Amino acid sequence: MTALVIAEHDNQSIKGATLNTVTAAVQAGGDVHVLVAGHNAGAAAAQAAQIAGVSKVIHADSEALGHGLAENVAAQVLAIAANYSHILFPATAGGKNAAPRVAAKLDVAQVSEISKVISADTFERPIYAGNAIATVQSTDATKVITVRGTGFDAAAATGGSAAIETIAAAADSGKSAFVGSEIAKSDRPELTAAKIIVSGGRALGSSEKFNEVMTPLADKLGAAIGASRAAVDAGYAANDLQVGQTGKIVAPSLYIACGISGAIQHLAGMKDSKVIVAINKDPEAPIFSVADYGLEADLFAAVPELVAAL
Repeated sequence: MTALVIAEHDNQSIKGATLNTVTAAVQAGGDVHVLVAGHNAGAAAAQAAQIAGVSKVIHADSEALGHGLAENVAAQVLAIAANYSHILFPATAGGKNAAPRVAAKLDVAQVSEISKVISADTFERPIYAGNAIATVQSTDATKVITVRGTGFDAAAATGGSAAIETIAAAADSGKSAFVGSEIAKSDRPELTAAKIIVSGGRALGSSEKFNEVMTPLADKLGAAIGASRAAVDAGYAANDLQVGQTGKIVAPSLYIACGISGAIQHLAGMKDSKVIVAINKDPEAPIFSVADYGLEADLFAAVPELVAAL
């Protein structure tokens, strides 16, 4: 058996989600190959070759692959799919865009967002916003899988010495075109890769209060800032800060929830965090059920006191 991991990258470096996906592929058994499909992505391919557990890097380079358009990435995967028993994508926006296209073309059932590998054909995945875990067995000859990064430790980024094989790039599908991108610039860590996250909820009351209370705490801890869906819907925080089932799935070393009640969809996005601290004046708030440390207090008093004490 040989598994193919579709690398997430920016043409210069490999994204962290790829490392978690490699771990899942190793656990599924057999050799692990990594596909780096991009444009002028030699540096990313070289970095992929250093990942522990990877035996070969397949590098496909063309302008059509430069922006990760799902149709073109899927075509590139399909061009070599026959060589693999498992095809694994990170369960990121890019991975979840391309994987279903590959599964449909191969006429197989995709296994989505696995959090554990039981055997080469059996996996666990969360359902019902993480309130139940389904055990899924696939009898398909080729298993197309997306991997929830929070369920697997990251493979070591160095220590490997995989060979790099350059292959012909698939032709541009012509079905979509890259027009432009608007990227939010921030000095803070990326939410999905941050070791520490401080999140605010609807209880903050306004975007001004959100920034006034959360920013000093994040600055002191060197943390990323997150928000509940309620806070985002109310306009207190930007959409890309949303943590939860319909936002970003995170598992930092420390997660501090301020004024977040703990709706099911939010808990689904952060309950795998190593240490969870909850600050809420409602003693019945569901967030306390998953918190390692709970402080029943008014966040407008408690958070500034915490900042002052740090």
